[in-house]
Amino acid sequence: MEFSTTSKPIPASGISPESPQKYVEEISQLPKEKGWRGLQELFLYKNFWLYPVFLEGALHARDHFQAQPTDIFLCSSMKTGTTWLKALSFTIATRGHLPSDDGSDMTTVSLRTAVPHDCIPFLEFNEYSTAVTGSEIPLFASHLPYTCLPKSIIDSDCKIAYICRDPKDTFVSMWFFLRKFVAGKNSTDVESFSSIDEAFELFCKGLSSHGPYWKHILGYWEASKRRPEKILFLKYEDLVEDTQLWVKKLAEFFGCPFSAEEEREGVVERVVKECSFESLRNLEVNRSGKHEKRGRAIENSAYFRKGVVGDWRNHLTDEMGKKIDVIMEEKLMGSGFTF
Repeated sequence: MEFSTTSKPIPASGISPESPQKYVEEISQLPKEKGWRGLQELFLYKNFWLYPVFLEGALHARDHFQAQPTDIFLCSSMKTGTTWLKALSFTIATRGHLPSDDGSDMTTVSLRTAVPHDCIPFLEFNEYSTAVTGSEIPLFASHLPYTCLPKSIIDSDCKIAYICRDPKDTFVSMWFFLRKFVAGKNSTDVESFSSIDEAFELFCKGLSSHGPYWKHILGYWEASKRRPEKILFLKYEDLVEDTQLWVKKLAEFFGCPFSAEEEREGVVERVVKECSFESLRNLEVNRSGKHEKRGRAIENSAYFRKGVVGDWRNHLTDEMGKKIDVIMEEKLMGSGFTF
């Protein structure tokens, strides 16, 4: 099947002036911890630690978002390959649509002019429309844990593709990203941001954005075992190892598999090449542009730091790596999932 560019309207955010205050009050009643220095306090919602910037939107979506059976959600914890998954998924789902005057398709044009996060609406920011291309594709993204998703998503027949990553690389990537976010707000604030050692100890206790990380993984892993036809679970490391294989799996899962003709013409290889880390990082929009959500801006380049497997070894000691491995082994014991 192909996704229609005239599909169902995607609901608007519909935030009324009084709505934000309603959720601010609800959040204020939740347990909280200071978390990483230089950032907002973390609030405990359904056994997960979230920052208010995400939690307000999550509560609004809980009350207002209505999932449709054709919706596809790209879910992940922070810094586990979200940007790459979005680029690949957007390219797969929109390939060949709306050719432009110069002969290139809509996907290439969009990824050349917008960071992947602006190509797929983010649930927690109430972006229930696709602004970049004007087309309507059934793709959404979320960092929310499975049990924190709106009930309509859990109860509907919509699909979820979830990506996770080695916790050591996830932590290091998250620390660099949030540090840059703090620096983007005020260059003097970065000096008060948690050191990598301080943040590491908190991460190991589960105190991180959308943490504990092991619970985030387990929620989607267990759901994927119950509903394998609706939830595709993948590891970042597997995607790196055989990108073409997983691109074809994603296309099949989305309901728009590559035809034999497309495979002969090298469309799969072209998708992989156009969405590679190097290709995306070298685009002008990702080298010099800025990404803004709810008045918070960060340079697009922050989403393309390294993207390699095992970079944690350049920033953590072997003892720190072993500590995370032991924690994850204990927390995931009996689930059937390992890294």
